[in-house]
Amino acid sequence: MSFPRGIRNNNPGNIEFNAANDWEGQIGVELVGGRFAAFESMKSGVRALSILLINYYERYGLNTVTAIINRWAPSVENDTGSYIASVSNAMGVSPFEVFELNEKNLTNLTAAIIKHENGRMIADYDLTRGVEWALKDKGLV
Repeated sequence: MSFPRGIRNNNPGNIEFNAANDWEGQIGVELVGGRFAAFESMKSGVRALSILLINYYERYGLNTVTAIINRWAPSVENDTGSYIASVSNAMGVSPFEVFELNEKNLTNLTAAIIKHENGRMIADYDLTRGVEWALKDKGLV
């Protein structure tokens, strides 16, 4: 049985590889395809995803599911409407509802993106540890 790309690469958000982004735990680019980053652990991949989401919120003022997903998964490659609906439903917020950036909401947002990207969830331990690590690194806890 083949695992989804994001699971194989320990990159559950399917973050594209960019040599300028020296993510902690990044070990290079995926072996097959050469487009997405690969991480040494799932926790490292979750941390990178969570930091990007924090940056969207803090730097760019993206504070709704619609705004975040439009940037994260542009309609050029994605069914953005479906993606927004999926994430909004999982978080229990409306697509245009402004939400506070806190540990609970970041965890729910990160989990919803991971589920949409991979069609399945990862271990709760990896999700929790990755989000906590990101929040700590960004000085939010």
